[in-house]
Amino acid sequence: MKAMIGLMHVIRRVLAVAVAVVLFAAWAVPAVSGEFVVVADTRVVESAILRYFADLYNINPFMNAVWAVVLTALYGSFLGILMDFILSRTGLDLSSRPSDER
Repeated sequence: MKAMIGLMHVIRRVLAVAVAVVLFAAWAVPAVSGEFVVVADTRVVESAILRYFADLYNINPFMNAVWAVVLTALYGSFLGILMDFILSRTGLDLSSRPSDER
C-alpha cells in the first residue's frame, strides 16, 4: 500500500511539472498574427528559366510539383545512362550478371 501511495505522489509531481511546462510553453510562444505566405522572391532573378520556375511556384504549385517530378526522373535517367557509359568504358559488363530482382 505504501508503494502505491508513493507511486501516486510521483505521478502527481510528474503531472504538475508537465502542466507547468505546457503553460510556460504557451506563454513563451508569441501569438502568430495572420497566416504565413510562402512565395519565391522573383525581384532579383535574372535568368529566364529560373524566373519561369519561380513564377510557376508562386502561381501554380501543382504544376511546379509536376515539373519537379519530371525533371527528377529525367535527371535520374541521365545519371543512369552516364554511369552505364562510364562502367562500359572501364570494362565492367553488368548486363551479363544474373539478377535476383523480381
